[in-house]
Amino acid sequence: MTGRQLSMMGLGGAIGTGLFLGSGLAISAAGPAAVIAYVLCALIALVIGWALAEMTAVHPATGSFGTIGRHYLGPLAGFVIRWTYWTIQVIAIGGEVIAGGIYVRFWWPELPLWAPVVAFSLLLLAANALTVGVFGRLEYWFSTIKITAIGVFVLLGCAYVFLGLPGHEAVGTTNLSGPGGLLPHGMSGLGTAFVFVIFSYIGTEIIAVTAAESENPVRDIPRAARRMVVRLALFYVLAMAVVVTVVPWSRTAAGGDVTASPFVQLFDVAGIPAAAGIMNFVVLTAALSSANANTTRMIHSLAVDRHAPRMFARVGRGGVPHRALAVSGLGLGAAAILSVHSEDTAYVLLFGISVFGALVVWILILATHLMFRRHRARHGLPSSPARLRGAPFTTVAAALALAAILVSTAFIDGLEDSWKAGLPFFALLIAVYRFGARRHETAEPLPDSTLPPKVSDARLPGTRPPDTHGEALLPEGPSGTNAGPS
Repeated sequence: MTGRQLSMMGLGGAIGTGLFLGSGLAISAAGPAAVIAYVLCALIALVIGWALAEMTAVHPATGSFGTIGRHYLGPLAGFVIRWTYWTIQVIAIGGEVIAGGIYVRFWWPELPLWAPVVAFSLLLLAANALTVGVFGRLEYWFSTIKITAIGVFVLLGCAYVFLGLPGHEAVGTTNLSGPGGLLPHGMSGLGTAFVFVIFSYIGTEIIAVTAAESENPVRDIPRAARRMVVRLALFYVLAMAVVVTVVPWSRTAAGGDVTASPFVQLFDVAGIPAAAGIMNFVVLTAALSSANANTTRMIHSLAVDRHAPRMFARVGRGGVPHRALAVSGLGLGAAAILSVHSEDTAYVLLFGISVFGALVVWILILATHLMFRRHRARHGLPSSPARLRGAPFTTVAAALALAAILVSTAFIDGLEDSWKAGLPFFALLIAVYRFGARRHETAEPLPDSTLPPKVSDARLPGTRPPDTHGEALLPEGPSGTNAGPS
């Protein structure tokens, strides 16, 4: 895939339906100050994006940060990261497919929900089964639609605030100092908003997942990650600034269906015909774009390391792991069925695993980055073409912020189940690894784009390095010794 497609894929994976319909949760907690939460969470996402760019530019491996985490944090960490990421992606995609079905019923309310859900599931599986170029082009156009909608919204909002629109005077900034002022619920409300806002940025890591399929990973991944995170922050921050300025925060916090969206309200004011229908089409493409994430590469890399059935390691024409795609499709179907029929029971647990797991995966990515930097400095290895500024301070600060958000979920209504579901899930993963998976594990060489082929053919833990150069490239394990056996 090209750098342009990678950038759009990152934006598409992160900008889901939450910005258009679900931002009311953050606004209800913090009021107009929700914009501050979006700015600060954007900085965390920026650290994640740059850390991933730094590592994947050096190691453009299938399995991305899961495979890299295995190399620098150990086999257990690689097992947990990849299985967790695959699980939360399947859960999220199942939810987005259900959302897509609901949006279709906006036009055809009598349509049974299962029909569009099945249709969209087959569409997404077909897109992922084609060559990566087709997959990238589809995601590019999905993302273009919603990014265009956001851009038009921001321009119209700025015009409405400062100049006015036909038949409507300029609204000014009075809504920012409305009931309760900028911080109607104080600093505690702003802290609560962080928990909701951080999930708006989850999905930015999808660029790193496709690193091995980029035309030029060393050039494209850092460039795409920088552009994507900066653009994502601008889209979110500017859009949210327009929302809280144009519409009173108490009205946005009330939520509702697509007709209650601030986007629809502003388009109505601007005199755009069929604003609700247009916006419904945009959120439909947002759901499908967010669901069009590639989950197969994680389980494929697990199979390569013998942490999943070996048959999932096989690839077909175009380099697509069709069997890994098939099992991901089964997981997608299960998540969708549970979200329809067991919304108050099973799907609540799945959502809890997704919330808890996403934050843990991000923290482990940052831990991997710390070990990556330490190892390369210790062995005098060349620097990555993309380096996270301020590391390790910025890496540690972002990890601590994510840890604080993770702890906060235990005290927020609607998210307290994340610990009840997340801890048993991770305990199960560790038990499966300790008593089964590690007995059969193998490891493929981790590519290093900064070194000559013979030198960069370093072996992962569990294999014997080919020479002293490869031996020097093995990172240290938790005990301070080389992670692989001598």
